[in-house]
Amino acid sequence: MADNVFIALQNNAEAQPIIAAIAADNPDAVVNASPGMVKIDCPGRLVIRRTSIEAGLGRDFNLQELHLNLISLGGNIDEDDDEFVLSWQR
Repeated sequence: MADNVFIALQNNAEAQPIIAAIAADNPDAVVNASPGMVKIDCPGRLVIRRTSIEAGLGRDFNLQELHLNLISLGGNIDEDDDEFVLSWQR
């Protein structure tokens, strides 16, 4: 769908709590896992929350760490210290 945004992350142990947090915070998201990559598609808007990732990891998390496992994304980015948001709105 043209109005979907997405993020693709490496499919490794380090990224699993991030993927779980994204899926929990975005109930309309569809998680597609393959051996090397997990692609998460979401209609309209996808929100990645620092606090949700920290809860899964059990430690502080800087959203810039997301880039260590990032493969690709689709959508306009709006980010601050607490949220990384993908949408097609400007």
